[in-house]
Amino acid sequence: MAQVLLGLGITEIRAVLGADQPAYRAKQIYEAVYRHGARVFGEMTALPSSLRRDLEAQFRVGMPELDQRFESADRTRRYLLKLEDGRTVEAVLMPEDARDTICISTQVGCPVDCAFCMTALMGLERNLTAGEIAGQVLLVASDNRLAPANRRVNVVMMGMGEPLLNLANVVKATRLLADDAGVGLSERRMTLSTSGIIPRMEELGREPVRPKLAVSLNASTEEQRRELMPITRKYHLKDLLEACRAYPLRPWERLTFEYVLLKGVNDTDADARRVVRLLANLKCKLNLIALNPGPGIPFESTDPERVLAFQAIVRRSLPCFIRKPRGRDIFAACGQLKRMTTA
Repeated sequence: MAQVLLGLGITEIRAVLGADQPAYRAKQIYEAVYRHGARVFGEMTALPSSLRRDLEAQFRVGMPELDQRFESADRTRRYLLKLEDGRTVEAVLMPEDARDTICISTQVGCPVDCAFCMTALMGLERNLTAGEIAGQVLLVASDNRLAPANRRVNVVMMGMGEPLLNLANVVKATRLLADDAGVGLSERRMTLSTSGIIPRMEELGREPVRPKLAVSLNASTEEQRRELMPITRKYHLKDLLEACRAYPLRPWERLTFEYVLLKGVNDTDADARRVVRLLANLKCKLNLIALNPGPGIPFESTDPERVLAFQAIVRRSLPCFIRKPRGRDIFAACGQLKRMTTA
């Protein structure tokens, strides 16, 4: 089977090309893939036609294939992408006036089994490669003519999967996306969301190039979080918060905590006050997310008035924001990704 180039760095491309090719050819191929989003070798016009034919015979670029695209009334786009083994994964574009945000997946499915998330109903099929992770950004950016050099583009690893359970590929994809010779995304524009895999958080903190860290909190007590996020039975809330306090923030950085509000479950004033106590003495902010409903999810979304009341309590002590739902009508919102083939 022909080797896939997407996911390789310049040094790796040079190695697979072999000594017969001058070193600068690897740089040309790298820029064609990561800066210009080339999907086939025929688009790499800086290369001689004879080399393009040779490459076509030995390699594949390996970009994900667009299977279906769904457009929301609020302009959000959900992408169902086909991978080389026939499996599918989802990415989402959320356009705004001043910036665009691309939400990408890191696994096919997810093993973490959060009770309020449609992706959890799939289970885990496999990890994505670094190329498949970065390729989602390249495909969505190309489809919408987005250029990070000319416009603010954020990338959030908040789609399918638990990124820290695929850490090596996530870190490699981050390095590729952040490389100024290619995509050129700033680390400040990339965020990774985790359910709280404590040992991998420590590993991520040691990486010189890494996304910002967001932690899914979603509960105000250990018992409550165990019911909503079974991973808490292994990584207890108290230990998770200790790991957050020990996490090596960069000077410009603060932790983000995410809190999905479930009607009558974790959205009371008492919950809000407990959350404030949990996050005391942390350099952080809290994002509130009203549940995005979907088939198979046994919870209801918190009323808007209750969301505002919860926010008002938290804001007295730390920055607290309400995440505006995007793409609910096409199952593109947070927690709704389940490879739905209709809008």
